[in-house]
Amino acid sequence: MSNQKIKKAGGAEPDEFEAQVAQELLNLEMTSTELKASLSNLYITAAKEVDCGSGRKAIVIYVPYKQQKSYQKIQARLVRELEKKFSGRHVMIIAQRNILGKSYARSQKTKGLRPRSRTLTAVQDAILEDIVYPTEITGKRTRCKVDGKRILKVYLDGRDQANVEGRTDTYAAVYGKLTNKQVSFHFSS
Repeated sequence: MSNQKIKKAGGAEPDEFEAQVAQELLNLEMTSTELKASLSNLYITAAKEVDCGSGRKAIVIYVPYKQQKSYQKIQARLVRELEKKFSGRHVMIIAQRNILGKSYARSQKTKGLRPRSRTLTAVQDAILEDIVYPTEITGKRTRCKVDGKRILKVYLDGRDQANVEGRTDTYAAVYGKLTNKQVSFHFSS
């Protein structure tokens, strides 16, 4: 029954954790009157549990790119409900994106370069925006240290500081696990 809420690429079977997340989504659709209409035709493609250090875990839910806008309309309520179900673990919804390599060659009938939205940096920037949603990113700086390490400083909207401040460590840990890049979050005034 919960398999209608998860559709993996190639028709693969979901693992136990993904099935649990899909089941919770189905339960929310059945019980919540405000989310029922919105969730009826939405599904997920994958779910992962990410270790954030010091014993904390976060749940990353991957959704189809085409359904991302629909999820963002209900994301605040959906994340709040899922965090209640999963005992306070932070939940993030990220669109499933493809990265095409530099040597990507299109088919004969569609000539041209690879789309800019499929490059590594574009996908990583989009993942960062998905992680901090609904807060907006107001600025980014890359700090290159003397020893060669690069740290991305991300400035978030200061109006959301009260809502987001406790989650910034989780955001940094999840982004680090997904992209292997160090990031620090600050709030613009």
